[in-house]
Amino acid sequence: MPPHQAIRIAEERGLDLVEVAGNANPPVCRIMDYGKYKFMEAKRDHAARAKQKNIVVKEVKFRPKTDDHDFDFKVKHILRFLEEQDKVKVVVMFRGREVVHRDIGYRIIEEVIQRVGERAVVEKPAGIDGRDMHAILAPRPTEAAKQIKKPKAAPNETPAPEAQH
Repeated sequence: MPPHQAIRIAEERGLDLVEVAGNANPPVCRIMDYGKYKFMEAKRDHAARAKQKNIVVKEVKFRPKTDDHDFDFKVKHILRFLEEQDKVKVVVMFRGREVVHRDIGYRIIEEVIQRVGERAVVEKPAGIDGRDMHAILAPRPTEAAKQIKKPKAAPNETPAPEAQH
């Protein structure tokens, strides 16, 4: 219907004429209460944000001369972060001339990966960025998460009979 006729009908009912799909040809409009429409849209957006999981990247820093006890302590922190389903950025910081000994940095990161291997997946392998070496570890998907993704067949359903050849 023509826009002026739709506006007249909306005013008679005490409602608003709201353009819902402006890209359509012809544009789609609806007669509704605009305030209620905005409220429901905000409520829907809020519900969508509530269902999101914010991915947090925790950073654990090492040095080429990190002592064994400190190393173990930091690995425990990494394991705790992975259990909380956070990603972990492992950083080996080089100062001064230490940067020429990149092999030490690779060994440190490989040792960390070896110690947390059953609980983590290497998302980004070790790489140099300026004076630092980085690797990113992500938590392994748990069995419960896998079952949610792959729903099992309902117990009352029977599998379809296979066709004989």
